[in-house]
Amino acid sequence: MTKFTGSSSVSVTLAEIARIAGVGRAAVSNWRRRYENFPAPVGGTDTSPQFALDEVEQWLRREGKLKTAVNPLDRLWPEYESLGDRHVAGGLLARAGLRLGGAETPDALDSLPPLDQFQSALLHRTLHLAETEGHRRTFRLLLERWLRTNVRQVTVTPEPLAQLMAKVAAIVHRGPVHTVLDPACGSGSLLLAGAGEWSGAGKSPAFRAQDSDPVLVALTRARLVLEGHATSDLSSFSGAVGDTLRADAHADLQADVVLCNPPTNERDWGHAELATDARWAYGQPPRTEPELAWVQHAVAALAPGGVAVLVLPPAIAARRAGRRIRAGLLRAGVLRTVIALPPGAAPPYGVGLHLWVLGPEDASAGGGAHPEVMLVDATHGARPVAADGSGFDWSTVTAQVTRAVSGETGPGSVAIPVVGLLDEQVDLTPARHIPSRGAATMVDLRRAWGRFDVHLSEVRDTARSLSSLAPADDSDGALAPLSIGELERAGALEIRAGQGLPEALVRRGERGENEARVLIGPPLPGVPQLWLPAAAISQGARDESLTVTASQDVIISTLARSFDVRIETDAPSVLGPQLLALRVDPDVLDPWFIAGCLRAPANVRQAGTHASTASRIDVRRLHVPRLPLEEQRRYGDVHRKVSAFEREIEGLRAVGSELSRSLGDLLAAGRLPSV
Repeated sequence: MTKFTGSSSVSVTLAEIARIAGVGRAAVSNWRRRYENFPAPVGGTDTSPQFALDEVEQWLRREGKLKTAVNPLDRLWPEYESLGDRHVAGGLLARAGLRLGGAETPDALDSLPPLDQFQSALLHRTLHLAETEGHRRTFRLLLERWLRTNVRQVTVTPEPLAQLMAKVAAIVHRGPVHTVLDPACGSGSLLLAGAGEWSGAGKSPAFRAQDSDPVLVALTRARLVLEGHATSDLSSFSGAVGDTLRADAHADLQADVVLCNPPTNERDWGHAELATDARWAYGQPPRTEPELAWVQHAVAALAPGGVAVLVLPPAIAARRAGRRIRAGLLRAGVLRTVIALPPGAAPPYGVGLHLWVLGPEDASAGGGAHPEVMLVDATHGARPVAADGSGFDWSTVTAQVTRAVSGETGPGSVAIPVVGLLDEQVDLTPARHIPSRGAATMVDLRRAWGRFDVHLSEVRDTARSLSSLAPADDSDGALAPLSIGELERAGALEIRAGQGLPEALVRRGERGENEARVLIGPPLPGVPQLWLPAAAISQGARDESLTVTASQDVIISTLARSFDVRIETDAPSVLGPQLLALRVDPDVLDPWFIAGCLRAPANVRQAGTHASTASRIDVRRLHVPRLPLEEQRRYGDVHRKVSAFEREIEGLRAVGSELSRSLGDLLAAGRLPSV
């Protein structure tokens, strides 16, 4: 990749142009297609072109797309990207942070990659810019861009989860906190959260960290120093590079608090060579259970009365291979709380992770083994509104969890005697032990049966109409079908892509006054709706930073795993990423006919790659029959009935499941009258 020698030679991607202009990437792609004078690429590839920043800035100003000057930091980041190596760019950023914090000690730099001439010049430009833009602001922005660029290589604990873990530790721990340890520190999010929790009262604690990646350790150092939580001479921080399980750099440490989001699913973690390790006081971790090695490592690192809070995959609570260790932790009174989080709380966002709260009692203080374990099921407290966890409502989850760890049992939590968990399975999954939130009343049942009857009647009516249809004989004289791409080129329809959303303005919950709906994918039951102010939508439509729908648009979710086609009936709405809107010419095409054809399984199979769960459907490769408009409308009417049939079937299935669960709860509670 090309290295640039100054800001005049900086190149930017489409995503960077979108950030500079304050619009979504789709808007920039539209500009590139619509404007013949859009700057030509100067590098990159066909799928990820790069453009000269100066040319882009001139074009944005000339076309009225840029209202303010380009932020100097937006010029700086592409130079870091041009280094082309995660460790080199991260190491340079760590050096900059340590220099800005006055903590560039030799031992802090030993493990970082050496600098060449270009990197030294870039470091100098970073330090110079930070003097005008602010030390913290400059470092934070560059770090955020680096983490976003390397999201697949660096797992980051989201800030709200890190704060929740620190808050839980603060509630459970008794007495002052002198030392906080993270044995798998990553970029330092958990230690920063701990610093925010304890540094405000009296003397700040000492922070200890270890990670196998030297760049991450250096970035953790820099973050703590720049945020004012570690001294510039690093006497309050010690960070070590190495494999914590194989070579614990803090083996003699007794920490008051351990916060950790350990690596998961590792197979080569040292099972054989660590077979006789003294840390396995509750049993040797099976080779397939490295997470239980981290659990025991955290417990071994605690001082008497200390507290450890770990993020763990949910399978650890129930897998048969780990039941002996779970039983040992319970018998010793070390495992205090298991908290089930909703999917979307942290990567991987599709999995509902667990928090384990552990800690031996201080025998000298008169404490003893805990006779009970608190189980908390927060999986229904909030749900993410997108696959990446965006829009997650942390306030509800935090309130429920903090109440439970404070000793207030309520809906979604229960304190269970240890003896009640020591069965053959030793299953610690909270949902397996927490009672139902309340059986249905007879009034609820009557209402549910009423909804069931309505759906059943609608299903019968639509089924009666659809069952009279019979497939026609194949016609040898049928015209060749048309692709969506051909229809687009002919001007019969327009394809509009969804774009990134102004997250600061997006609101969840019930619809407010002068708000319009935001679409982010197929509608999912129980997922809160998103809304944007009408004024923001009008402005976004004018400057093309938002894709706003019109009535009868054909809305398509393009991810293969959640492909969906529906007709817009509640315009205007705003389309988020991974959605498309087809706006058809009503004098040529019927939208209901188009929607019915596009969602046909055989059609979708031909247009999709299915290389992975993130594969997308190429909408332009989907086909529709070549039919006259009047015949399209007849087919469109059939699709309306099919859609109504599907909708009522789904409603019937949902209310049927609700009835089944309610009747089961009443039966188990002995509250059903005899039939």
